[in-house]
Amino acid sequence: MTETLHISAFMTVTLGLAVYLIGVRINDRLPFLERFSIPEPVTGGLLASLLVLGLYSGFGIELAFDLTGRDFLLVLFFTGIGLNARLGDLIAGGKPLAILLVLTLLTILAQNVIGVLGAVVFGFPPQAGVLFGSASLIGGHGTAIAWAPEVARATGLASATELGVAVATLGLVIAALIGGPIATYLVDSRNLTPNRPDEELTVGLPNEMDEEPPRIDHKSLMRVLLTLNVAILLGLALHETIDQMGLKLPLFVPCLLSAIAVGNLRSILFPHLPRVSRTPTLALISEFALGAFLAMSLMSLQLWTIAETGLALAVIIALQTLFALGFILLVLFRAMGGGYRAAVLAAGFGGFALGATPTAIANMTAVTKRYGPSPLAFIVLPLVSAFFVDIANAVVIQMIVNF
Repeated sequence: MTETLHISAFMTVTLGLAVYLIGVRINDRLPFLERFSIPEPVTGGLLASLLVLGLYSGFGIELAFDLTGRDFLLVLFFTGIGLNARLGDLIAGGKPLAILLVLTLLTILAQNVIGVLGAVVFGFPPQAGVLFGSASLIGGHGTAIAWAPEVARATGLASATELGVAVATLGLVIAALIGGPIATYLVDSRNLTPNRPDEELTVGLPNEMDEEPPRIDHKSLMRVLLTLNVAILLGLALHETIDQMGLKLPLFVPCLLSAIAVGNLRSILFPHLPRVSRTPTLALISEFALGAFLAMSLMSLQLWTIAETGLALAVIIALQTLFALGFILLVLFRAMGGGYRAAVLAAGFGGFALGATPTAIANMTAVTKRYGPSPLAFIVLPLVSAFFVDIANAVVIQMIVNF
């Protein structure tokens, strides 16, 4: 019999910080992890998830984490991304954004073709293919859980939710591992360098610095935190307005938009105030928020759900991974220009296509900390994943489920 042990929100955050730092320690001791741009919270989070699996398998103890604190960190992180966005970069990002939208739609269609064919081969109803495809992969856990009841009603598949969660879980693990090596291969094999290497990193500080580390004092910290809080308050108001209009968007989206407005208006209206956007202080806060979020996300994975789906899951996910790798290296990298930014976006798309937006950003962060900044990549990919994916995914999934 399984015993469920509930972990409070405060304890979950505490464990997440510890897991993050364990990942840092391991990456420091194993240089090949940094060489392949594996993010520290991924290292620590996956190790923690294996320990959680051991408790479940060996002692029948299931840990149930309260992830309230984790979800706030996601809002904090994307608000920081918004503060870094410059209007000039957003205008310049129009073409890359449009190209990435098309590539994302092609990925959604291809994932569902592979999913449906795999489902039929292994004796599942064809409609269950969306759970082997874009509902669980590019959609993630939330989309899989949302659509599983529809699949169950259409097919009578009682284990639809468990199947969707298992696919999303394994996809997230793979996404966290492949993005960094993809970019490392592209950058090293083609000797790619940033277009504007002197810019500040969007997230985090460089792994290696030739100069003295930038000074981060209590005044800059308070200045950045106040600006973040103002942007989040405006984002909360915008989210409530959007919700009243009947539109459903995750909270981080209006916070990202409000932060873009705050960051650009602040520099126009108060040009003599000390800078907040693209400062080392904001980059450090963003890295903390993302790292802690990802560590908590990975340590709370229920890996035992993967074992329950057997051979079908292993084969179909292997095919989905091979498709993602081929598509990124042969299509996406070239379509996005074949330069350094394309390599950073390749790392992000690897995390996004098989996992989730935070995984994508973590992959890109690990790459830019090693090789140099690429600010536009951190704007383009979240905008695609926040606005376009849920709508396009819903249309495609609905067509397949109703077929």
